[in-house]
Amino acid sequence: AKHLPSLNEMELQVLQLMDEDMSVTEQDLFSRVVENNSSITKMITLMGQNYLVPPKSSFLLSDISCMHPLLNCKKTYDVIVIDPPWQNKSVKRSNRYSYLSPLQIKQIPIPKLAAPNCLVITWVTNRQKHLRFVKEELYPSWSVEIVAEWHWVKITNSGEFVFPLDSPHKKPYEGLILGRVQEKTAVPLRNEDVKVLPIPDHKLIVSVPCTLHSHKPPLAEVLKDYVKPDGEYLELFARNLQPGWTS
Repeated sequence: AKHLPSLNEMELQVLQLMDEDMSVTEQDLFSRVVENNSSITKMITLMGQNYLVPPKSSFLLSDISCMHPLLNCKKTYDVIVIDPPWQNKSVKRSNRYSYLSPLQIKQIPIPKLAAPNCLVITWVTNRQKHLRFVKEELYPSWSVEIVAEWHWVKITNSGEFVFPLDSPHKKPYEGLILGRVQEKTAVPLRNEDVKVLPIPDHKLIVSVPCTLHSHKPPLAEVLKDYVKPDGEYLELFARNLQPGWTS
């Protein structure tokens, strides 16, 4: 997808999934936003695999350095969830997936994608270095003010922690840093008569983790009280597609 020649020469329009039998080629789907605006799930075939595209969802299948199709849509989001591939020793050893440096993460154009008062949520590993980077460098560079720090607690089917709480190596939890984009002038929420609850500073999300590496629990249900009902949701580095979200 990254090396397709057409990327820089022409701007591809958003591809709307219309018919039931989606006969689209791989080249049609790479590095352009694909939308399912209908209220039913659509199926597409990509590289020999069948994929379900949920209702009212869209996706951009692309390298993170090719984000201009998303920016060209001129759409802004009320919630942006980011699960960046943090650099760590096990990732370096395994070569299973590539990681981004702090500088590359900083270059993600969040200010251009964020609506006024956008809620930005970043998944962070337990390394103090990464936590400090998000709080002291990343969010300030995006004009995001921290409002809360939540934790996802991972348990087994029988309700035990997946690792001992005092394990010096792996912890049975991961952090999420929540912040809001600060406007230069105070901007009212898009719909003033819609009341959203204040975000609690500490919230625990408890679940049995997916067996697939690095899959996080979907946050739509957890966030719905803190975002207006017609909010636009974006997930970057998404591992799956969710109804109503851009992935």
